[in-house]
Amino acid sequence: MSSHFARHKRTTLALATAVAAGAMLTTGLTAGNAAADTAAPTALPGAPVLLSGTARTALVQEQQDAAAATAQEIGLGAKEKLVVKDVVKDHDGAVHTRYERTYDGLPVLGGDMVVHRAESGATRGVTKATKATIKVATVTPKVKAAKAEQQALSAAEDAGSSKAAADSAPRKVIWAGDGTPVLAYETVVGGFQDDGTPNELHVVTDAATGAKLYEYQGIENGAGKSLYSGEVELGTTQSGSSYELHDTERGGHKTYNLARATDGTGTLFTDDDDTWGTGEASSDPEDQTAAVDAAYGAQVTWDFYKESFGRSGIKNDGEAAYSRVHYGDNYVNAFWSDACFCMTYGDGTGNSNPLTSLDVAGHEMSHGVTSHTAGLNYSGESGGLNEATSDIFGTGVEYFANSSVDKGDYLIGEQIDINGDGTPLRYMDEPSKDGASKDYWDSGLGGVDVHYSSGPANHFFFLLAEGSGARTVDGVEYDSPTSDGSTVTGIGRDKALQIWYKALTAYMTSTTDYADARAATLSAASDLYGEDSTEYETVGAAWTAINVS
Repeated sequence: MSSHFARHKRTTLALATAVAAGAMLTTGLTAGNAAADTAAPTALPGAPVLLSGTARTALVQEQQDAAAATAQEIGLGAKEKLVVKDVVKDHDGAVHTRYERTYDGLPVLGGDMVVHRAESGATRGVTKATKATIKVATVTPKVKAAKAEQQALSAAEDAGSSKAAADSAPRKVIWAGDGTPVLAYETVVGGFQDDGTPNELHVVTDAATGAKLYEYQGIENGAGKSLYSGEVELGTTQSGSSYELHDTERGGHKTYNLARATDGTGTLFTDDDDTWGTGEASSDPEDQTAAVDAAYGAQVTWDFYKESFGRSGIKNDGEAAYSRVHYGDNYVNAFWSDACFCMTYGDGTGNSNPLTSLDVAGHEMSHGVTSHTAGLNYSGESGGLNEATSDIFGTGVEYFANSSVDKGDYLIGEQIDINGDGTPLRYMDEPSKDGASKDYWDSGLGGVDVHYSSGPANHFFFLLAEGSGARTVDGVEYDSPTSDGSTVTGIGRDKALQIWYKALTAYMTSTTDYADARAATLSAASDLYGEDSTEYETVGAAWTAINVS
């Protein structure tokens, strides 16, 4: 099975060292009466507030306490229940509560929804992953679980997986991701994909007929001198007479050494004098250089989300993920895994080219953000939007870092030279320049690999931020076409990022396709800037320019 950052061979160099120890850095249906909020990154009325951990916990509990009343209010059946997944509060007091749904005690895959409430508690709308009524004739399967498990194992083996084995017994679910909801089994297959990436293949099987309904991959690929970012400062912690690569200022992020292993957590990196790395890549499995770039990528990504959107960590709960470097032997990839809630980097060809560049880090960890917000299915058009979201925010991370060495741009993976000729992995201004990605939407886009069906959404973002036609941005030349020959004038990258984040966290669901994404970003632009704004009009024009209307 292909990698999830790219389907290509990749190479990356990284090096870095660190500086000083200690781092640099309601009741009923009423929403928003939780503990006081902390300062927010922007004053836009529709932008999210940066909640303290206590405030967020209280708001989540408040909405969960009201879940039964909410289910009744929005017309769910007696067998359906809502479970709060996430809550976002805006500056104007509006609250967007994201729910998972159960039916007769079973998880409903594709049943997620977001309920939007004004400050008063009045419901402003509901965004649902499916419009279908959740109801099945029976929750007693006709097909045995063993058959579903064997089908899942076969699917993994057909995709080239090795050591495939079910991580646990198939679980009964209601499948509502497409068409009429049915009773089904979900089986998760472990082992390894064909390139050595861990396998987490989810296979959904009809419990009445044994037919495969759906499958997706759960692993989404993917004081110092950094080869990519120049001199960087890192958060470290003194422990006795030595120092640990442990950033207590950003949720407790730690960086571990797998030393060529492919499982486990590894060993926490330590150093005697708090000066990390050599400034050169190395095939030594104890090398600190890759670790410092990984730690730097994690801290910049954390700061980007917090300062740009008021998001405190990937889950928005103030807790950090962790990073692992030196994964496997000659492993030419990097990936995010929800299972370990961690970011993992291989060392590339010859074990001397670690895949720890900044845009790779931002891209992969943004998969975690998507998983804990909209949960976009990693297949079909929603899979393309999932990949594009990581490219969009990975680009945001790169610009946010403001490095004089690795300057921000709209080129994806330009530092890692996957193609071996110095060209980027993907181009946001004209995606088809990579030879495989699509520039515009068409009816067959859902059947294209998600790394290439992401093209139209990447193109939309470039048009929204920078506009169409030939231009030079921060020293890089671009020439962005439109499907209808129209001219689009961009609104700027910062506003475009705000709109995409708002759409992802408040208006997208697991089944969002390109048409839904247009509606979601228009709703976001309306919340942030008003329905009569230039920003709102430009969102519509940029979608039309890639043939989404």
